[in-house]
Order: sequence, then structure tokens, then C-alpha cells
Amino acid sequence: MSNWEIINFNILLIDDNQNYYFLVKDLLVNVEEIKFNLHWVKEAETALGELCTHNYDVCLCDDKLGKVNGISLIHNAVSRGCKIPIIMLTEEEEQDSYIEAIKAGAADYLIKGEITPSLLKRSLYHTIERNQAMKALQESEERYALAVDGANDGLWDWNLKTNEIYCSERWHHILGLTDELISNYDDWVNRIHPEDQARFYTELESHFQGTTTHFQCQYRIAHQDGTFRWVLTRGLAVRNQLNQVYRMAGSLTDLSSNKTNFDQLTNLVNRTFLLEQIDVILERSKHQENYLSAVIFCGCDRFKIINNSLGHVVGDKLLIAIARKLESCLRNGDLVAKLSGDQFAILLENLADKADALKIAHRIEQELTKPFMVINHTIYISASFGIAYNLDNLNSEELLQNAHTAMHRAKTLGKARYVIFDRTMSEQAKARLSLETDLRIAIEQNQFQLHYQPIISLNNHKIAGFEALVRWYHPTKGLISPGKFIPIAEETELIIPLSNWILEEACRQMYFWQQDCALDNSLTMSVNLSRKQLSQKKLVDTIDSIIQTTKISPHNLKLEVTETALMNSDEASATKLLYQLKELGLFLSLDDFGTGYSSLSCLHQFPIDILKIDRSFVNLIGTEKKYLDIVRAIINIGHSLNLEIIAEGVETAAQLTELKKLQCYAAQGYFFYKPLEATSVQELIINNSDSSIAN
Repeated sequence: MSNWEIINFNILLIDDNQNYYFLVKDLLVNVEEIKFNLHWVKEAETALGELCTHNYDVCLCDDKLGKVNGISLIHNAVSRGCKIPIIMLTEEEEQDSYIEAIKAGAADYLIKGEITPSLLKRSLYHTIERNQAMKALQESEERYALAVDGANDGLWDWNLKTNEIYCSERWHHILGLTDELISNYDDWVNRIHPEDQARFYTELESHFQGTTTHFQCQYRIAHQDGTFRWVLTRGLAVRNQLNQVYRMAGSLTDLSSNKTNFDQLTNLVNRTFLLEQIDVILERSKHQENYLSAVIFCGCDRFKIINNSLGHVVGDKLLIAIARKLESCLRNGDLVAKLSGDQFAILLENLADKADALKIAHRIEQELTKPFMVINHTIYISASFGIAYNLDNLNSEELLQNAHTAMHRAKTLGKARYVIFDRTMSEQAKARLSLETDLRIAIEQNQFQLHYQPIISLNNHKIAGFEALVRWYHPTKGLISPGKFIPIAEETELIIPLSNWILEEACRQMYFWQQDCALDNSLTMSVNLSRKQLSQKKLVDTIDSIIQTTKISPHNLKLEVTETALMNSDEASATKLLYQLKELGLFLSLDDFGTGYSSLSCLHQFPIDILKIDRSFVNLIGTEKKYLDIVRAIINIGHSLNLEIIAEGVETAAQLTELKKLQCYAAQGYFFYKPLEATSVQELIINNSDSSIAN
């Protein structure tokens, strides 16, 4: 017992000799690391009352108390419910007396004339520790038995020293065993399905090594009728002072009739089971004041890219590894569930305060940043977390949804972080859902329009082309900013039909201007490709079909891709895709150049024709020299690679002057034109037949 030095132990001495009281007191004073209160009783009748009504940590009892036998006193005290551990004291060693004392309920046996401080210390250590351990074990078994009885589970108790195992009647009933009884560990394990034995051993060894706080394994086991039944075994190891496992006990749950509560891939409980447990916790919190629990919603970042690039087998193995990692980060009693796709949820109950949940989320976040080795692949992954507490009168669905909403906020803030739910998020989520519904209707009812921003050649101040930009005119809310609806379209896959419409409409409009307005055939139309489109297997066929349908020449079409979208895609797949697009005869533009984290690698990897300098750099021209130096460096890189350079967001004459000095090929921005409706562009073309710009 490592913290005796801070505890005062109450010791009862039963002896009719006052001199021995002083002797024992002197012995205790010389025992190191013990603080004590020694209470002396010399009459047997008084001693019996003390033993049955007071709560001493240990009792030292003489074997002879006048006419009363000390063994009889112990027997009477134990029969009346005394739980105090008793050490028998005797004048001489008698084997029969020792056995009788132990049978009566004594915890140890000391000979008075041979007692030394060290011997007394050893006896007290052993007796008190053993009693406390038995109390803890008894309380644990009582709690566990109540829970197991309610769950209709089978019980088992394994003695590792003898390899004997006790299995309850319910345990045998689950396996259909009536005559044949399981009596040792080997009999049990031999019934486990061969394909599941390795997992069983692994989980068991992890618990023995202290890697997991409790043992839990889902597997198939042979039933008496010759079939295999799915079961869930839980258990907890009991360790000695050397941290060696000498005993283990637990339960067996029959899953054969309700396999739907578990995820087949990870062996974690699923959403249905999780919601049931949340309901239990929420009901408990109604009856226990300040009972704090939380749900952590975990969404893996960029998992789809890993799954698409390395294959579903690697993806599945990674999800299994993540599941095991999550389990290792939790406290005993916490529950982790596998939800859809790459999402998990963790139920934390009986928290001391809100900080406990944050600590667990932080620990998981740190563990998931460590590399995973999956089938000879070193994989790095991060996750976003949402945390919701049971602070309001919520049901299980609402609490889980709050955690999911907070996780979504974490992703929008940049991923690889955790966010705590607050009520404003709920209102924002509802508004977002409403906007998503309206967006679906808008696509069906074609509520979108394209505006076209002219791109100006800085060599001759003539229009060199246009960029197509989508606008949504909501029937009741008016103009909705692309910054609001494009991210929603990206997340919900609605960006695919929307992007296809934008491309087809822009190509159709370009061909119309060429045919009906005599637009110079050298001018180009720039259209943005979304990140989602890059993952579409039939993207090249779709674009080729649009080119054929609208009759636009591929040389009049420029497709713009952001470097962030490219770097978030599988490198090999993205490279192959871009080369296939180039084979159609169109041009490829790298948009927002300089804002990503791998700009130079993009230029070497991908067949790019045009660089577009992001407006964030152009807007700072004229503020500090370093920003102009950045723009100069980008333009020089483009020149060295024979790429066209287009500057976005030009708003002042000073910016234009500097760009011309740096021999930037073209520019666009409000200094020239804001995005124009198709009719306004048509008027511009007709009024400026040479496509030059006045002023």
C-alpha cells in the first residue's frame, strides 16, 4: 500500500494484559510508514460489541481472554457480520490453534514472543491490503452481477494459476451445453471459430500487457447443435503486486439473435446500439444531479482520397486500425461506435467536468496524427471532432446530431481540430439545411445564371477571353453569394450537376457569340473545374460530350483547376486525368496559384498552360515591396516555363502599371469590368467590334 504514510489506521487491540497494550504500542511506533490510532479493550464482551459496531481497519486479538477463548470470540464476531480483519495473538505456536483460528475467520496468526516491528508491519500490510482487496472485489462483483443479470449474460471466472475456469449456467445455456461443462480455459478456446482465434488471442494479450483497460472481443463460438454463434466476451484482469495477472472474470453475451447492433468490419457497436446507450445515460442524468456525459463525433479527414487511391482493402484495414486506436484512448466504461463511412462516435459518461472530454478528444487527436502501417503503406490521417454535452433536455438523436454539427464546424474551420457545440450552431445548421434544400430545387428549376468577366490582354488592351461565373437568383431571397452555396454543393455532390450545367451553358454561349456576334475565334472561355469533378471517372467523356454538343472548338476552352484541389487528389490519378483532358485539345489553367502548399510541385507534375495569380497577392501590390516581389517571382517562374500569366482581382491603375512592367500576359478585375450578364457582353462585342477597350 503505497500511501500508508498519509493515512491514520484505526487498530483495535483485544488483550486482558495492560502490559501487552504498552508493548504493542511501542512496536507500532517503531513500524515505519504507519500512522495509527490504537484502541485497547480487555473484556471479551466489550470487544464483541466493538467488533460488531465499529469500523476498525484491523484487530489484534489475544487467543485467551480470561475464561473466554479468543477463537470463540472471532467466530461469534464473524457470525454477527463483522468485516474487520483479525490477527490472532498467542503465547506459543500450536498448529491446531492456528488452523482453528483461520477457520473461524482470522486473517493471520502471530506468536507474541516473536513479534518484531518488521514482522508486525508485514502482517498488517498483508491483512489490511487483503481485506481491502476483498471488499473492492466483492463490491465490484455485486455491481457486475446486477448488471449481468439484467442483461441476461453468462458469467465466467478464470484462475490463471490452475487454468480452471468457472462458467455460469447461463453461459452454458448460450452454447446449448447441458451435460458437457466447460471447466478449463482450453475447452473454451477450442470452441472458438478458427478464423476468430487469432483476434481473441490478440485482444487477450493486449489486456494482459495493459494496452487495453478491459478485455472485449466479438467472435464465433461452436454451439452444441454444430453451428457457430456470434458472441461478445468482456472481461477484466485481476493483478498482484507485481502487476501479474492471476485471475480474470467477465461475461458472455449472445449476439446471434441481434447481430445488427455491431459493425461487421470493426467489431464496434453501431449507431443503433450507441443511441440505446445514450438513452440509458440521459435517463440516469435525470436522477443524478450534476451527472455529466458527452458525445464526441469523429470524422476522418481526406479518408475518401486514401480509399480511392490505395483501394478499399487498404481503406477497410485503416478503419479497423483507427477503431483500435480509438479504443486505446478511452477510459474504462467509455463506448466507441462505428457510424457510416469514416465516422465514429464516442460516448463518455460520468465526467468530472467538461475538461475531461477535451482531454480525451485531444489525446485521440494526437494519436491519430501518428502514422498507420497498413499493408506495406505508411498512411497519415487526421480527424475532426465535435463535442456535445448533455446539458439540455435532449434525446439521444439530438445529442448525437449536436456532436455531428460541431464536427462539421471543425471541418469548415480547417479540419484536424475539435469544436464544442453551442446553440448557435444548431440554428446555423438548420439554415444550412434549408439552403441545401433550396439548392436542390434550384438545380431542378434552373434558377442559375452565368455572368462573364472579361480577361484583358495587357499587350494590346483587347479582350482575350472570358471567365464564366455562376450566380443564383433565389425566387424569394434574391441573389445568393457563391461563397454560401458552392461549399454546400461541394459537400452534397450537387456540385457535379451544377458544374456540368455551367460548362455546357458557357460553351453554348461562347459558340453563339462566335456565330451571331462575329466574336473573334481566338478568344477563350474559362470555366472552373470543382474538386469533386476531378474524382469523377467519366469526367473526360462528359466534357468531350459537352464540346461535341455545343460545337465549341476545344481551343476556345480553358478549364481552371485550383492547386489545392489537385493536391487533395491522388497524384497519379490527377496527372492521368489532366493529360486525358489535354488530348481533347483544350487548355488547362492553374487557378489561385501561390495559395496552396505545393505550388511548384504542381507545375512539374501536371500539364499546365496558364498560371493565374491569386487576387490576394495582386491586391497587396503597392502596400509593401515584398508583395510585389512575390508577384514578380510568380511571373518569372511562369515565363521560364513558357506559361501564360493572368492576374486576378486588378482594381487600381497602380496595380495594372506594375503588372505591365513585369510583363504579365493578361489580367481581369473590377478595374476593367465586373462580371457581366450575357446580354451586356453581347452589347460590348457589338459596340467594340475589334474587341478593344475604351479608356
